Amino acid sequence: MDRKNLRPTANKRNPFLLYILACSAIGVVLGGTASWADSQQCWLAENPTTECLTKSPQLRTLEGMSTGLIAGASAAIGATWQMKQKDE
Repeated sequence: MDRKNLRPTANKRNPFLLYILACSAIGVVLGGTASWADSQQCWLAENPTTECLTKSPQLRTLEGMSTGLIAGASAAIGATWQMKQKDE
């Protein structure tokens, strides 16, 4: 038996799920980091706003992470759509 036949073939697969996973993960990290930094800066301000005083930093970070998730998934859909249009 030839060893070449045992290797998996490299098919051109649809990278849609990979792009969604990668872009969403990056979006969650960036969105959470930006929201956390914003909430920390809010507390260090000379005159903090009422939103800063009433909203917990954990909730603000979670909101940023969810926004990043949606933005990352949308970016992945757009990138995949562009690639699909280019291939046609």
